[in-house]
Amino acid sequence: MALVLGLGLPSAHAIDVYGYVDEKGVAHFAAEKVDERYQLFFKSGQEFDTAAGLGRRRGEAQGKLPPASHTLVALFERSPHYKVSRAALLEASRRHAIDYELLQALIAAESGFDARAVSPKGARGLMQLMPATAQRYGVQADRKRTLEAKLHDPRINIAAGSRYLGDLIVMFDGSLELALAAYNAGEGAVQRAGNRIPNYRETQNYVKTVLQLYAHLKPEASRGGGKVPGRVRMELPGTRGNTPSGLRPTPLP
Repeated sequence: MALVLGLGLPSAHAIDVYGYVDEKGVAHFAAEKVDERYQLFFKSGQEFDTAAGLGRRRGEAQGKLPPASHTLVALFERSPHYKVSRAALLEASRRHAIDYELLQALIAAESGFDARAVSPKGARGLMQLMPATAQRYGVQADRKRTLEAKLHDPRINIAAGSRYLGDLIVMFDGSLELALAAYNAGEGAVQRAGNRIPNYRETQNYVKTVLQLYAHLKPEASRGGGKVPGRVRMELPGTRGNTPSGLRPTPLP
């Protein structure tokens, strides 16, 4: 399925991305300096309107990974849960035709590859799934483990989370930025905003951060199909029309 994406940012340049690695080796990323722990991870110097190539800097040879990509990959590989997650990510990418690097970027922003992560609202695991969302995708408690415990299993978390993301991409007519906004704020929030990114600072920063991480991880020359746009551009409120509604998830096998 081709993605139909658009961008309405005043500037065509990439945002700065801030980050830090905590004492457990978990990476944290944000589109702004949240507190004193966050340092500039990579500075905007890459075009964010990627008509010239997703993730490629001006003057860079085609196919050469930007320096930030090497840093990101090395950071992921040092994560205590990344190796366990890699096989599940590859399977989810293949099964749902979602780019591996997009799933990497989302997990980096959501949990920093910490499978034990729990948000203040109760979202759990690598892809920070709420238990109610996981239940929609067939994750159920059993005699051995609670639903919440299952969401800390990378294989279960990634299987359910990637299907949810894939359904959101379909729901919002291939708009990656709207799907990411819905993943963060809920599909209802995006629909109430008129099928635009809601005017929530957290959600707008979240979408920027995931897309920027994705752009650094997925240069144009390495694209191999899947749900990857030919051009990524951020869309702020005021420009998008209607999209289909109603997710139709099917239970996990």
